[in-house]
Amino acid sequence: MSQTIKRNVRGVRRAAAARGTAQKVRKAKAQTGTLVDELMRWLPFTEEQLHRVFLAVILGGAVALAWFVANLAGVPAMAGQQLASLASDAGFEVRRVEVRGVQRMNELKVYERVLGERERAMPLVDIAAVRQDLLKLSWVKDARVSRQLPDSLVVDIVERTPHAVLRKPDRLVLIDAMGHQLEPISAANAKKYLIIEGPGAGRQVETLGRLLDSAPALRPQVAEAEWIGNRRWNLTFKTGQVLALPQGTRESANALVSFARLDGVNRLLGGKVATFDMRAPERIYMRIPGRSEAQTLDAGGAQ
Repeated sequence: MSQTIKRNVRGVRRAAAARGTAQKVRKAKAQTGTLVDELMRWLPFTEEQLHRVFLAVILGGAVALAWFVANLAGVPAMAGQQLASLASDAGFEVRRVEVRGVQRMNELKVYERVLGERERAMPLVDIAAVRQDLLKLSWVKDARVSRQLPDSLVVDIVERTPHAVLRKPDRLVLIDAMGHQLEPISAANAKKYLIIEGPGAGRQVETLGRLLDSAPALRPQVAEAEWIGNRRWNLTFKTGQVLALPQGTRESANALVSFARLDGVNRLLGGKVATFDMRAPERIYMRIPGRSEAQTLDAGGAQ
């Protein structure tokens, strides 16, 4: 009886293919290992340090992911509320408000902005928001709000300094040196301030201050200043006399200095002249009530 022997040809081929694949894998690993070794040689840290860096990156990513998920779930907000509640129970809540630095403004307006924080837990007080609310007050130039544990808020106010009075068609308004409007003022109380008027005069207060500084001897004698045609000033002195200045920053300052020099020599203020017109270069036209012609005076003082 004959037997047929079957050769496992397919199995042999598979084994050969597997050996070939294994050789390729070993060769690739060897090349990769060589490349990694070469790269590690150029890096400024060891393989152990590199593993630590990778571990730190992985842990950082896990922490960031956990924080993101917690935010979605509202965990930090709940923790903050719980902390605020514990602080309030321990006596750390706003019970007193102390205001400092107020001299001219109505102090009650400051308290109105801050007392809304009373009985609020200290961790929940938004210091920056309270400060921004205070800066909306016309008198407040700057403000600082601080916590004084366990139960007080301290407000330090820097007030604006009143400088002049702006005459509007329907009222008088107190302003600072930058033209910032502070509050309405009565005519009786406005007498001790320089009165400014004219369309756009409020925006020229700083420029007017520099102009008057050019002739400091005359500045205390100026009672009013009118901004004319959005280009130049008319000054009214306490004697009631008017000085018409030319337009231009340098030109008006030079004219005012010349007038101060002439007044020192000829005693112009307090005399019969009602109006001094210096709009013409190096000339002063003087108008005296009751006379039809104006007299002239040059910058050197010769009539």
